[in-house]
Formats: sequence, structure tokens, C-alpha cells
Amino acid sequence: MRFHFDILGLGCTAVDDILYVAAYPPADAKVEVQAREVHCGGLCATALVAGARLGARCAYAGALGRDDSSRFVLETFQREAINVRHVVRRQKAGPVRSIIVVDQSRRTRNIFYDGQRAQGADPQLPEKKVILAARVLLVDRFGVPGMIRAARIARRAGLPVVGDFESRHQPRFHELSALVDHLIVSGDFACELTGARSAATAARALWRSDRRVVVVTAGSKGCWFIDGPGRQPQHFPAFRVKAGDTTGCGDVFHGAYAAALARGLGLGERLSFASAAAALKATRRGGQAGIPDLPALNEFVAQRRPRRNA
Repeated sequence: MRFHFDILGLGCTAVDDILYVAAYPPADAKVEVQAREVHCGGLCATALVAGARLGARCAYAGALGRDDSSRFVLETFQREAINVRHVVRRQKAGPVRSIIVVDQSRRTRNIFYDGQRAQGADPQLPEKKVILAARVLLVDRFGVPGMIRAARIARRAGLPVVGDFESRHQPRFHELSALVDHLIVSGDFACELTGARSAATAARALWRSDRRVVVVTAGSKGCWFIDGPGRQPQHFPAFRVKAGDTTGCGDVFHGAYAAALARGLGLGERLSFASAAAALKATRRGGQAGIPDLPALNEFVAQRRPRRNA
């Protein structure tokens, strides 16, 4: 099989207005904005930018419109050498619009988003041959019927499907989730989804015999994973960094993991690659602006080792 792309994404794109404040305010307060930036964001878009900067050939084939926000996203993709030939243009489609408030004292952020125009995967496009031209398919919750179609095509052909989910309240979500063989979710969402009290037990609850791996991330605590039937959750430690802005770290993890998967790396190498990319991103301001390239990531890994938690 001839692969034209390493990673194909169909889901969420966004335009983020990022506001930096000294501390997140209580209700009815007035605070000064210390810096303001506008960036492309979104689960899928950020993962694709991460993959592209880390050496993967990436393509986006979800739905966008012809408005200024859609053009902003497409221009960002083109600068990052992400293929947009198969983007589906729909009049009422567009990216999510978000306002992200970064608390610089606590190193946290709050996200306010409007996703009314975000359609994600089209129900009938891209064509089957486009999906089969990718080594890895990246899916999220935007455009679930189209995601299900694409994931079925990929799984039938033996192509890996990497899932990035943060909500379960869409019709047919569980049908889509069942098609994901590389499931990577945050600890909070995994516990919400399963009723578990820890990332480790949530990973166990999310395991299915037709999956390759379940990874549950927990920020600076690292991640827990299961990669086979009857196995216990194993811990992979985080890299020790001084975090400045965690915006997009989870999406960077997904993109770096998908890039490593497309390169044929083993699970331990994939987790190290993704963890390092997310950690290095956390040291830099901005969502996509802080994503490292491959030389920076290699230097970072060479100089550091993951920390072991007690």
C-alpha cells in the first residue's frame, strides 16, 4: 500500500484568543490583560501541527467554511506544510472560536468556546482512497457520523485509529469510541467516562480486546497505559519541567504519539516521544506557538530523563 500521509485528521479546528492575566479573577472583578495573542487551535489542528513539526506528513480533510476564521486556519496549516487539498468547504462550517484566559501565577488556564459552526468530519468525505492513503487516522468528537465512517474504513484496512476525546455527550459517541484502537484520554475524562477513581483503574476499565493500547494522561504525574489483555496498568513518568502555559499539551501529546506511531516506533518510544513533546510545549507560551520541532525535541530528550513518582 502506498501512503501519501503519515497522519490524516478530520476533526476540531479553532481560532483562539489567548489572554494572559496575573491571576484568574473572582466574579465581578476587573483585571488587566498583560498580553493578548491570536492562534490557531483545536484538538485536531494542534495535533496535526505537532505531528508536522516533528517530521510527519500531515493532512486535514475536515469541513471548513469561507469566512475569515476558516481562512486563518487554512493559512496556518499551509505554513506548517499540512496538506489541505481534501478540505471539505461548507457554507455554514467554521472553526471553534475560543477565549483562553491563562493564569500566570497558578500556571492554569480557563477556556470559553463557541462551537456552533464546527462540523469536523463530513458524513461522506473525504473519499475512501484518501483515508487509505494515511498511515494513521486521528479522530475526535466533532462530526461523529463522519468519524465513524472514516474509522470503519481505516480499521477494515488495518490502519491504526488514534482517538482524542474530552466529551461523551454526542449521539453515537460509544460507537465511535469502540472503533478506536489507540485510545488516549485525560485522567479527568477517563474517570468521568468509567466512574473510576484513578487514572490507573480508568485505563483498566477502558481496555477492550480489539484495542492496541489505552493511555490515560495525568499531566505532571505522567500517564498510565495498558497494551494487552490480562495486563495491569503501567505507569510512564512525566518529564520534569517548569510549566508556563499548558494550553494544547494534551493535543500535542496526541499528535506526537501519532507521528511516532506512523514511524513504526514501539509503545515505550511512542510514550516517551509524546510525553517529551507535551512537556516541552508546557514550557512555552501559546498553544501551537509553543510546539517544538524535531531537533528541539531530540535535544530536550537527550538532556533530561523522565522523573519517577513515588
